[in-house]
Amino acid sequence: MHDLDRPEFVLRNDPKGMYRLTCEFPDQCLRAIDLGQALDLTPVQPRFAMLTGLGGSAAGGDFVRALFEAEGSIPFVVNRDYHLPAYANRETLVFAVSYSGNTEETLSAYADAQRSGCQRLVVTSGGQLADLARQDGVPLCTIPGGQPPRTALGYNLMPVIVACEQMGLLPAQDYASLDRVLRASVEAWQIEVPVEENEAKRLAVALHGAVSVLYGLGPWQALVANRWKGQINENAKNMTFANAFPELCHNEILGWVRTSEQGVGRWVGIVLRDGTESAKMEARARVVFDLLGATCQRFDAVARGATLLERMLSLVLLGDFVSLYLAALNDVDPENIDWINVLKAELAQVP
Repeated sequence: MHDLDRPEFVLRNDPKGMYRLTCEFPDQCLRAIDLGQALDLTPVQPRFAMLTGLGGSAAGGDFVRALFEAEGSIPFVVNRDYHLPAYANRETLVFAVSYSGNTEETLSAYADAQRSGCQRLVVTSGGQLADLARQDGVPLCTIPGGQPPRTALGYNLMPVIVACEQMGLLPAQDYASLDRVLRASVEAWQIEVPVEENEAKRLAVALHGAVSVLYGLGPWQALVANRWKGQINENAKNMTFANAFPELCHNEILGWVRTSEQGVGRWVGIVLRDGTESAKMEARARVVFDLLGATCQRFDAVARGATLLERMLSLVLLGDFVSLYLAALNDVDPENIDWINVLKAELAQVP
């Protein structure tokens, strides 16, 4: 029996229940949809919208942006900074998202939004951001707190999507179908499914001991690749890199020319795919990995589902499971973020 098929091995360094929280992702999404639908919102006509946040709180913004690019009526951007762009004004709708409610960059950006007269909506579990929203009379979606922000993607994401539906900025999504896809995905990738039949475990085994590249075969696939990168970094304490087709064909492809001289023992590449890419995009991936030859072993990860939201979130969920199985192989606590805490402590001393 493979180690990853033994629950006691996978969970031995997981006292905070990161695996459990990942398995509960479909339930989290349903709860978050209910919270979003409880908001009393009216249609609005902003010229564009943005989400401001950092880390796990901002990850959902990337997927909202992908929905807007495919189905939306206005531009949508994601801001990961202390300040909003200078062009933010009364015709801008700003979603301020902070899982803790105390993220200093998001609090600063919220203040910018207030000064600029932006329309605002807040998603948070509490903290200073919730207090400010109540004080300012800004619509507030209060989500459950108490878990690592990177495990709260559903809470951070779904209320924003539902709010955009209610305000007439996005078409209605099929949440029942999304729920079915996510639950089937959990069943396919959970510990009880052996390595031979479990895609998440097989990818974790391939990544173990290697430096990896995560290549999105298109724009939203690249957003998912970036999410995989963050999860593998944080959960597995493993270095990995992310990039996107076709952009990498214009620069990074040449970075591979001398990789055999750069001291990396083994490279692994995972191509994140929709499953319906054009022949031109498929050819790009094929040619790149043909050129790499034995330098980098290729694996593919293909999304599930019919809608864009289903495909994005199923592929996100696969990456979450991969990162947790890789954490088990690396013998590390997936929840631990000691180095981030050191950084925050040092920053707190800077005026």
